[in-house]
Amino acid sequence: MPPKSEKKSKSALKEVVTREYTIHLHKYIHGIGFKKRAPRAIKAIKKFAEKQMRTPDVRIDTRLNKEVWSKGIRNVPFRVRVRLHRRRNEDEDSAHKFYTLVTHVHVESFKGLETKTVDIDDTDD
Repeated sequence: MPPKSEKKSKSALKEVVTREYTIHLHKYIHGIGFKKRAPRAIKAIKKFAEKQMRTPDVRIDTRLNKEVWSKGIRNVPFRVRVRLHRRRNEDEDSAHKFYTLVTHVHVESFKGLETKTVDIDDTDD
């Protein structure tokens, strides 16, 4: 049994970070009725971001929302590339110190893409 002094600290949660992920939406909406597919995909993106960034406050960018809904409510894209920004909450009366902003990243092909941490200087906002 390891000594008690060696605990993993959750210091990663205490910092602002930006990462890019590819979300395979098709597996989240498989078997879902036609009129619920796009709303379920948005919920799946929020759940994915909450799990990866460990922040209960997740905000979806309007461009990502338009990308998910671009082919209608039934024909959601199979995959989507997103950038997750963990940011400090500027609102003083908020219950949480951080929130996650999810934005869309346009890519030509999803082949060979991996999760990567993006430096603050590399963002193209």
